[in-house]
Amino acid sequence: MFKKYRRNLVGYGSKKLKIRWPGNARLALQIVLNYEEGAENCVLHGDKFSEIFLSEIIGAKSIKGRHMNMESIYEYGSRRGFWRIHELFQEKKIPITIFGVGMALKKNMDVCNAIKRANYEVASHGWRWIDYQKVSKNVEKKHMKLAINSIKNIFGNRPLGWYTGRSSPNTRDLVMEEGGFLYSSDSYSDDLPYWEKKGKKKLLIIPYTLDNNDMRFATNQGFNTGDHFFNYLKDSFDVLYEEGKISPKMMSVGLHCRLIGRPGRIQSLKNFLNTCKNIKVFGFVEE
Repeated sequence: MFKKYRRNLVGYGSKKLKIRWPGNARLALQIVLNYEEGAENCVLHGDKFSEIFLSEIIGAKSIKGRHMNMESIYEYGSRRGFWRIHELFQEKKIPITIFGVGMALKKNMDVCNAIKRANYEVASHGWRWIDYQKVSKNVEKKHMKLAINSIKNIFGNRPLGWYTGRSSPNTRDLVMEEGGFLYSSDSYSDDLPYWEKKGKKKLLIIPYTLDNNDMRFATNQGFNTGDHFFNYLKDSFDVLYEEGKISPKMMSVGLHCRLIGRPGRIQSLKNFLNTCKNIKVFGFVEE
């Protein structure tokens, strides 16, 4: 009865993996900044309801008209939050990945130009920052093409990474069918990358994170202070780094412009980066 079961609950399991990161690093540290502001649910974007997700208004209710407070919270991310975060990583000379939503990027060329100058990797975060769970496969496919083309037109090259976030049961198949992506991050299932195979096709899955993620500042039972975020990141880092003596691991950190970009939270990120003193320019931590 489980022959066609489309979940892998085993993973690497008890296998003794021989993993080698560049420089014999114990830990590959991936830092992602989500750029979503200007592509969220909003009646100005043709949506029926306002956004309810990942804002200072925890448990927000959708409304049929404009939600001015919600709009301004998202605007903070593009107007100020991005720049505070960007300046920090430029100062530290640490490369990051941008999970960029196509519609959002098109609305802020100032941000896009900064991303170009910094030479950050730009992976696609879809065309819209909406929930695709109940979006038809045809519409999701159309949005995927729009997302790819928007990044190609802005940055000169198509995205090689994909992350929808609020994905659908069709997302993984669409990414594989599209054929131009090197990896997808729509998974939270491991501490290491792994291959997803479908027939003769295979796709590298680089797991993302919802726990080492500033989104928990905006969820129930999440982080209430910067210290909570810092301690959680440091504990995660310390455990994975220690395990890395025997079997190297990967750690993903997820950030959002409108969340960690606030003055009361950015210090926790600075403190974490200061504890990772051996971060190299290629994004890995060595002994």
